Parts: sequence; structure tokens; C-alpha cells
Amino acid sequence: MIAGWIRAALEGRAENAEISVRLVDEDEGRALNFRYRGKDHATNVLSFPAGDTGMVTPRPLGDLVICAPVVAREAEQQGKPADAHWAHLCVHGVLHLLGYDHQQAPATLEMETLEVAILARLGYQDPYRADARGQ
Repeated sequence: MIAGWIRAALEGRAENAEISVRLVDEDEGRALNFRYRGKDHATNVLSFPAGDTGMVTPRPLGDLVICAPVVAREAEQQGKPADAHWAHLCVHGVLHLLGYDHQQAPATLEMETLEVAILARLGYQDPYRADARGQ
């Protein structure tokens, strides 16, 4: 499932790309979030772009670190099916690896629009809608 969500996010955006995915517990997620973002809590997904890797094929895009307990807890708290939340966070993380960001309004709208379109192709509702529950 994770590979399929990642492929969907890459489709038409990166060919012959490679992404490493690591699933972590809250302790490791917290340590990584603190080390790289200065935030002392576990977060759902962290993206670590590979940077310039030259002409290597497949082209390494970077690493995704997904904190499974946080994802499970958020899905439950938000009343979303777990697979829908996992799909969203995988797509979200891949878009970060591709250079998309959500720090300013125009970029946020662009990234969220892409996420919604990719998730719709996968059969999931818009995760940003208040009524995106019980799919």
C-alpha cells in the first residue's frame, strides 16, 4: 500500500525515482523531529530530501520517516479511516521531497490541491474537508 501511494504521488512528477521509507516509534520520531526541526515531540511524517545526487539512476529523492503511532492516533482523533490518513501522509511527504511546501499561502494552496487530486485518483476524499470522515 505504501509503495502504491508513493507511486501515485510521483506519477508525472519524477521518473526513475527512489525513496526510502522508515516506520518509527514515538521515541525515534521525537528524537528525529527534535534533532532536525528543533521540535520536542513526535510528528506524523518527516521528509529528508536527498539533494543533488548527480546522474544516478534510479534517482534518490530522499527519505520519509513515518511515525506509525502518531498516524494511528491522528486518524482516530480525526475520525478518518487509517488507510486514508496513511495515504495522505505518504503523498504529503513525497510532495515535500519533490520541493513542494506549505509555509506561505500560494504554496500551501498548490500543495494541498495536488494532494487532493492525487488522493481522489486513489479513491480517497479530500483530507482537508471538515466532513472527510468515514469514507
